[in-house]
Amino acid sequence: MHNEVVEFLNAEVSGCNAVANIAEVGDSSITVDPTFIKQVCSALKSSDKFKMNVLQVVSGVDYPEENIIEVNYIVASFIENTELIIKVRLPRGDENNLPKVESVCDVWKAANFLERETYDMLGVVFENHPDHRRILCPDDWEGYPLRKDYVVQEKYMDMVVNPPEKINKDDIEFFAKMRVEHEDPTQVSGSWVDDHAWIDQDLANKAKDRVAQVKAAKKAKADAAKATEEKGE
Repeated sequence: MHNEVVEFLNAEVSGCNAVANIAEVGDSSITVDPTFIKQVCSALKSSDKFKMNVLQVVSGVDYPEENIIEVNYIVASFIENTELIIKVRLPRGDENNLPKVESVCDVWKAANFLERETYDMLGVVFENHPDHRRILCPDDWEGYPLRKDYVVQEKYMDMVVNPPEKINKDDIEFFAKMRVEHEDPTQVSGSWVDDHAWIDQDLANKAKDRVAQVKAAKKAKADAAKATEEKGE
């Protein structure tokens, strides 16, 4: 199906550069040029063959090492009983220059709240959205909680955001321990970062060092492979 959809999109939406990501494990997907996301979604919805009449999910994933935020759209045809993941990759930017992509609210009304949540959690701006504002956090909240470098503010309107007595200390320390012991700690993603005053700081430092070591080793390996490739050319 994915290769058929790619062929259809590249013919129907010139310049969208659709590419199939066929997964050996997990879900396959299709990546398109973000400039054409609205046209791509509209083409899939109106297609007599694919009939993607439902938008189920809009979500995002932060890849700070690549300076990328990926936005995922899970669309489905309740007519054909099929489902598809469409992806766009955006420059991560910063708080003064947030990533932007066209809203698909005109294609599916369900996009309204879904895009607002992705904006609220990851700082992705959906241009031409009819009601573009936060949906979970207050309008004046600082930062975007699902970005991997997010640091929660200590107080909001004089209220302590994360009082120690309400923090699941065992959960945080469990993931810190996993980062120390796991073969690839960069694959371990917990619900909190390790650098909080209320957890074992020796453990937190070991976790940070372990992640840094693995990242450095990966980079050295990638650099060596690139150098070998360039030398071969």
